[in-house]
Amino acid sequence: MNTDLPSLESKIDVVQGVHYIEYMMEDIRVTFRRDIKATVDGLSLDAKEGDISSIPRWMAKILIQHDDIQIQDHDISTYISRAFNRERIAKPHDLSNLDADFYIRVNDYFEGLRERERENILVSLNSFVSSRLEKIVKLAAASPLSAQLEEKLSAEESELYSLIHDSSVLFKNRVLKNFG
Repeated sequence: MNTDLPSLESKIDVVQGVHYIEYMMEDIRVTFRRDIKATVDGLSLDAKEGDISSIPRWMAKILIQHDDIQIQDHDISTYISRAFNRERIAKPHDLSNLDADFYIRVNDYFEGLRERERENILVSLNSFVSSRLEKIVKLAAASPLSAQLEEKLSAEESELYSLIHDSSVLFKNRVLKNFG
């Protein structure tokens, strides 16, 4: 079994990459600030100032840089706060539910914040990650990843869980090999 960190990093990179692409392909509601008519590789956009529509997130990211749209999806801060609070009030041995792309959403939100706002969320995020990491280590050392537990983990956490579990089993087998 290969459990070196570069291998884990590349697995997490692949998992994050897949979920990032899915996230960027999701539609997001926007209000157009000016008339726009564009075609990109067969994808047409024809909107008037004031129109509200759903467009792929990747397209919204381009248009917002030019101040062409206003994004209507401002519930992300509430989404993140709720996740932080659910984890904070969860029992010491229970993990609260996270979407597979939770950290991708947090990173995307974080990129759009001002420095002061970033500092505040970073403090909460560090506490959140530390809490989840502690729980994942305890659970992974005790048992393999169940389908029920996997639903509660982000994609990255699921990879981490499997690595910790496999490493724990290997460790136990090696140190206890003469006692069984």
